Amino acid sequence: MNDELEHYLRLAEAVIFASAGPVSVTALAHALPVGADAEMILPLLRQRYTGRGIELHDIAGGWQFRTAPDLANALRRVVEVPRRLPRVAMETLAVIAYHQPVTRGEVEEIRGATLSQSTLDTLLEAGLITPRGRKEVPGRPSLWGTTPRFLEQFGLASLTDLPKREELLTDGTGQERLSPHPGIFSDAESEMMPEDEKNSVESTPVEIRVEGSSGDV
Repeated sequence: MNDELEHYLRLAEAVIFASAGPVSVTALAHALPVGADAEMILPLLRQRYTGRGIELHDIAGGWQFRTAPDLANALRRVVEVPRRLPRVAMETLAVIAYHQPVTRGEVEEIRGATLSQSTLDTLLEAGLITPRGRKEVPGRPSLWGTTPRFLEQFGLASLTDLPKREELLTDGTGQERLSPHPGIFSDAESEMMPEDEKNSVESTPVEIRVEGSSGDV
């Protein structure tokens, strides 16, 4: 590896490390000297960090350094988590994530329970949801969707990476997963779900970082 490429790698490493959020390829290209190929540099930098305590991940349309997933349990014993979302907020977030854009009334219908304004405020304050315009029906209720921060918090590159129904039901750790709730699935899927699964599915508080952090904790 020549000195020029090594310099580009070190510079890209510094830019991503110093950024408060994921760095897009375009943003990195602007930060690098003219002639540096950001699309070539990123895979090389990612390879350099593979298997280490800190790894480079493609998150929410950009690149960010994060602690290795297999170290999550060890880190939770030593790193204080500033906030946890309650069960009702996680259920609401799951419904919005899988059905967006969705109105408050539709969330209530899917969950089968009233949705308080305080729950929406909690998700808004955490930067996990945002208004997505209004639905063209009488009353023109607000539509809600998730944000890039939602993708970042759950380690997703895009919404297509959301866990499927089977993954939600079989993941026993509860780490980095949306809490499963029958309402987040389609009516057809809910009808296909065995009765014992319907009764056993519960939501648990999930740790959410509400302060700037470049690592999974």
